[in-house]
Amino acid sequence: MERILAKALIDAPTLNKRVQQMARQISEDYAGREILAVGVLKGAVMFYSDLVRLLQVPVVLDFIQAKSYSGRTSSGEVRLLSEPDYLDRLEGRHVLIVEDIVDSGATIQYLRKRLLDKNPASVATCTLLDKPDARRIKVPVDYVGFTIPDVFVVGYGMDHSEHYRNLPYIAALDADEGE
Repeated sequence: MERILAKALIDAPTLNKRVQQMARQISEDYAGREILAVGVLKGAVMFYSDLVRLLQVPVVLDFIQAKSYSGRTSSGEVRLLSEPDYLDRLEGRHVLIVEDIVDSGATIQYLRKRLLDKNPASVATCTLLDKPDARRIKVPVDYVGFTIPDVFVVGYGMDHSEHYRNLPYIAALDADEGE
């Protein structure tokens, strides 16, 4: 495959350091409580794995798969491809949604509503990347790794047409790729 990536926006050592910082903060905030960490597949898989390994509180792992992108653009419509195994056992639990990127806000809004309907004790959102310039829906984001400009990124779990997920860093995709 031809290399068509722009310069790395966030290199691997910087990613690792920030994930460690986020895990420490989450562990402090949830001291004495158990977290149900719901990873949003597929994009958050690398971040989710690294983050939950570093948490110093009891954690139960679960996943949800949602799709809101068509190519490089958020469609604004969220399709749920799979639900968490614990969906009917959320009452009274502290839920942490772990997302790769929050841009339009549509996916987080949808997932929060879906999970809040099950009466958890709390629902917090943790994202590796935040693109506030792309936001169309105001949503709470409790833990943010990095704020980035409104560019299409790949790597560290994020893809373009299922490619580049395995990159150990985050890069912007060249503007003409996949157009």
